Amino acid sequence: MIINDRLAELDLSKYRLSKASGVPQATINDICNGKADLDKCSAGTLYRIAKVLGVSIEDILDSDKTEYRSSFEIFKSNICHRVKDMGDTDFMLDLLQSDKIRTLFNKQWYPEALYLLAMLDYLSRVNSLPLCTKYDDIRSRRLSKPLYPIDVLMTSEVLKSDEPMRKAEKDAIPEFRRFNIIENEVRNVV
Repeated sequence: MIINDRLAELDLSKYRLSKASGVPQATINDICNGKADLDKCSAGTLYRIAKVLGVSIEDILDSDKTEYRSSFEIFKSNICHRVKDMGDTDFMLDLLQSDKIRTLFNKQWYPEALYLLAMLDYLSRVNSLPLCTKYDDIRSRRLSKPLYPIDVLMTSEVLKSDEPMRKAEKDAIPEFRRFNIIENEVRNVV
């Protein structure tokens, strides 16, 4: 955990961290011993600890997580909401600065990496911006099988027909279809 590591690096005791941050020593002890769930700690508590240790709240929260991979549908939804909340250009800048596409690709999380790259390319096209050449090596890849939205798969199953899948493929956004990701709508999120 980053808190224990930073305490050691700074040669700082839990007691001193408590005094410097104003966070009760019992809380510090529970956090450092893994008894406290960091996701349930208040933002103020984490902020005060982070400030004393010279790290971000995100660093503290991320250090406590074992890597969790959500379903692809949830991932897509989260990305679409981020685009909506941030706006196209801020999302694109954030994505390029974080290098999340490369990170996911290197972890072999290909659907997620290719979805982000497709989103980047789609947003570049609709905003008349040039493609970022940083990911040209990844652009040559594609998923081995089409990845359909869950609603298309369910409709196809209920109707006992492949027609919904064929229609979704035909209507798919080209930047996504290139990677064998069938995506028709990234703007209308609730």
